[in-house]
Amino acid sequence: MRPMSYGQGGPQSQWDPWKPQSQQPQQSQQPQESWSGGGDEGTPDWAALAEASETRGKRRKLLFIAGGALATVAIGAAVALAVVSANGHDDASGHPTQVPSASLPDGSPTAPSFAPTSAPPPLDPKVFISSAKKDTAPLSPATLFPGARLTMGSTVYKKGATGDTTDCAAAAGGSLPGILTADGCTRVMRATYTNGDIAVTVGVALFDNEAEATKARKRTDDHSIVRALPGKGVASFCDGATCRSTRNAYGRYAYFTLAGFTNGKNVTTKDTAVFRAGDDVAEFTFQQIHRRGLAQASAAANR
Repeated sequence: MRPMSYGQGGPQSQWDPWKPQSQQPQQSQQPQESWSGGGDEGTPDWAALAEASETRGKRRKLLFIAGGALATVAIGAAVALAVVSANGHDDASGHPTQVPSASLPDGSPTAPSFAPTSAPPPLDPKVFISSAKKDTAPLSPATLFPGARLTMGSTVYKKGATGDTTDCAAAAGGSLPGILTADGCTRVMRATYTNGDIAVTVGVALFDNEAEATKARKRTDDHSIVRALPGKGVASFCDGATCRSTRNAYGRYAYFTLAGFTNGKNVTTKDTAVFRAGDDVAEFTFQQIHRRGLAQASAAANR
């Protein structure tokens, strides 16, 4: 029967530790991990196995550490790129990236545009009262001196008689008749207002244009007066007594006032109520002429 072989090489004599001349066989340089069956079972080299296992464990640990380092570097790079992108930089130098511009798609709503327009300038009311060709609205003592009373501030004046004539000289006194006739007066309308024992007559002379009215006004003097108009409960006044007069012009109208006492008393500089009455009626007459111009300008603008 052939003896069992252990390891590599030819047949070897068995070593008997109890025989004095037997020798222990020499082991191979390479560790053996093979097993033989039958008879006597061989035992593995536990020291070699442990050393090989430790070597493989160290190798796996090194590979794990190296792989983990590479993964950390990759994650760090990804985070760095994300931070750079969030901070709006395109490189490590810190230069800001250009944000791409976007255009609105077709059909997007836009701000409405309007063609430039300009409102026409307002019409000048004086233009309509400066020429008989434009001053065509109805005119009479009733429209020029409306109502039964005139209130100026806290003072109330009662309207008396009114008059309307194309004989301008007949409604004037002193030097005024000649002036009105020479400068082209076409009509004179009058009205009288009273407050207590004070009476005021206003006379409005019409001309074809502003130039004629202005010329007539400039030619008047302190003796150019409108004739007082009594009646309708008002006695004659300023007939031989001293009275206070005014004269003005606006547009194609020249207007005059004569104020005094109904009892025939002379007016002096101390009679401030008489002066105020004459000024109030003159101011009211101016306003009425101006309103006439406003009304006609407004009507023309709306046509």
